Amino acid sequence: MSQTNTPIEQLAARAREASVLVAGLTTDTKNAVLLDLADRIESRAADIFAANTKDMDAARASGVPTPKLRRLELTADSVAQLAAGVRQVASLDDPVGQTTRAYDVPSGLHVEKVRTPLGVIAMIYEARPGVTIDAFALCFKAGNACILKGGREANESNQLLATIAKDALRAHAAPEDAITAMTSSDRDELRRMLTLSEDINLVIPRGGEALIRFVHEHSRIPTIQHFQGVCHIYVDKTADLDRAMDIVATAKTSAPATCNAAECVLIHEDISGAWTPRLAERLARDGVELRGDEQVCALAPGATPATDDDWGREYLDLILAARVVASLDDAIAHIERYSSDHTEAILTRDQATADEFCRRVRSSCVLVNASTRFNDGFQLGLGAEIGISTSKIHAYGPMGLEGLTIERFVVRGSGQTR
Repeated sequence: MSQTNTPIEQLAARAREASVLVAGLTTDTKNAVLLDLADRIESRAADIFAANTKDMDAARASGVPTPKLRRLELTADSVAQLAAGVRQVASLDDPVGQTTRAYDVPSGLHVEKVRTPLGVIAMIYEARPGVTIDAFALCFKAGNACILKGGREANESNQLLATIAKDALRAHAAPEDAITAMTSSDRDELRRMLTLSEDINLVIPRGGEALIRFVHEHSRIPTIQHFQGVCHIYVDKTADLDRAMDIVATAKTSAPATCNAAECVLIHEDISGAWTPRLAERLARDGVELRGDEQVCALAPGATPATDDDWGREYLDLILAARVVASLDDAIAHIERYSSDHTEAILTRDQATADEFCRRVRSSCVLVNASTRFNDGFQLGLGAEIGISTSKIHAYGPMGLEGLTIERFVVRGSGQTR
């Protein structure tokens, strides 16, 4: 499969035509395609690894930094997760045609709000080849066609994964143009795509700040922002400190290059004296650099003094910022100033404090006594996610199936006039 030489205008028009057909597919057909796709991913794992190895070798040779290499690599576990995610999407209820509200009005009209596909969704992302499968599975189950523009670092992986998806579509007489993989790295072509508002209904950029700003500056199509994951954990004075230690440490170390990794811990001053040195020791054992304010550095002499740039920073690496705060209000004020509206967590045994934190902190996901790493479509039962929206529009947080549909009105009458 090579669409490199096909103008983006033609690809988008074909995707729009396919989207009409996808919107009319039965749930059984969509599920059959997805289950077939999951089987094909597993049976072609060796081919996927070979393609990914080519990408990894080229990326290393060109000096791609370690955090991006981590996102680029496909392992046996991540390929198994891809297949599991597709099967989970197949098992979920089909949102298309669901009635979310029904009521009668005084004129006698019966009004329903019904979920319907968006149409064509363009996804622009960097490095992560697994997004090719995640995005297709979710868009397709929600009745949409998708145009996928992955980073050039993952070209070999992305092309093969898209080919496997097309094979599954073809096997069930579903339109192959339900997935379009753009392989060109030409910025002019990307600019042209962002003007095709008659064929593309939504653009989702998922990547670094430069990519997202580029899309926002050039797009004439509605855009959902998947921006930085500057995630905070507030350790309250009533927290279970042993559990807090594991939550904070693993929220950084389990996958430091992901957008839901913790980047800053806020420590209540009442427990800072006893807990901060323990945290510093744990992070040192785990290979994490601690960057702290004056109080943290006084309690943990091995910590690196934080600068102004360390607050509100997405490290995507084994680095954690830490600050001592005097109260819940101070913690929330810090989050309000530096958060990217992605994920914040509070660790506390006081229900009233937890409730106040959840009420006042308005990020896309707020957690109580759990790691920020759980802000993830798979972990929250949505199946694979297409991204985590930090735009406060119809979809906010992990975008699963429902986030890839919109609600419209269906009105049934009996001859009413006005």
